[in-house]
Amino acid sequence: MVDRTPLSHDDIQEALSDMEGWVFEEDTITKAFACSDFQEAVAFIVRIGFHAEALNHHPELFNVYNSVDITLTTHDADDQVTELDLELARRIDAVAPDA
Repeated sequence: MVDRTPLSHDDIQEALSDMEGWVFEEDTITKAFACSDFQEAVAFIVRIGFHAEALNHHPELFNVYNSVDITLTTHDADDQVTELDLELARRIDAVAPDA
């Protein structure tokens, strides 16, 4: 089980320093992904879904054509960033197009 305790801003920034493209703002971590086309974007979202279900942690996803914007926060930790968000972000990066 991944820890759902809110992380300090310093801990989040330190973790993100090794995670290209992720940004910490307003108690969330976010990243924008560009895919080659709509089909690849939808396939990417499906791959994310498998990891989200495995962790029982579901991101906010926004898709327009070939772009996928992701926002992560832990709702049962007062909408703050936890290790669970960082773990899902790592998994998302692993299945991202051109990963």
